[in-house]
Amino acid sequence: MTDPIADMLTRIRNAQLVKKREVILPFSKVKLNIAQLLVREGFLTLAEKVDNGFGEIKLGLGYTENEPIIRSLKRISTPGRRVYVTKEELPNVLGGQGLAVISTSQGLMTNREAKKKGLGGELICEIY
Repeated sequence: MTDPIADMLTRIRNAQLVKKREVILPFSKVKLNIAQLLVREGFLTLAEKVDNGFGEIKLGLGYTENEPIIRSLKRISTPGRRVYVTKEELPNVLGGQGLAVISTSQGLMTNREAKKKGLGGELICEIY
C-alpha cells in the first residue's frame, strides 16, 4: 500500500455506502490522529486503538436519519504530489461547514485551528 491515508478514507467511504456502523483499519499514529480529530469535530462517533495483537483502529461511523454524516472525503496531498499551503492560503471548505486536515509543525489540526494559530502546512484532506 503506497498511501495509507487514502486507504483509510476509501474504507470509510465504502463502509458508509453499505451503512456499516463501524470500520476496522490497520493502525498508524497518523491515521489515529486524523480519526480523533474527526471525532472531535463530530464526523465520526468513535476512534480507538484495538489491542488484539495486529494493531488496528476501530472507527464508529455516524448517521442522521439513515444518511451518513460525512458526505465527502477528498484526499488532497498524495505521496506523489504534496500540497502545501501558507496561513493566508488555508482553504474554507464548503463555506465553513466542512473542514480541511492540515499537518503543521505543531501536529495535525483543522483549517480553523491552523488559521487561529497562524500556521500553514501540508493539506492532507477535505471533509464535509
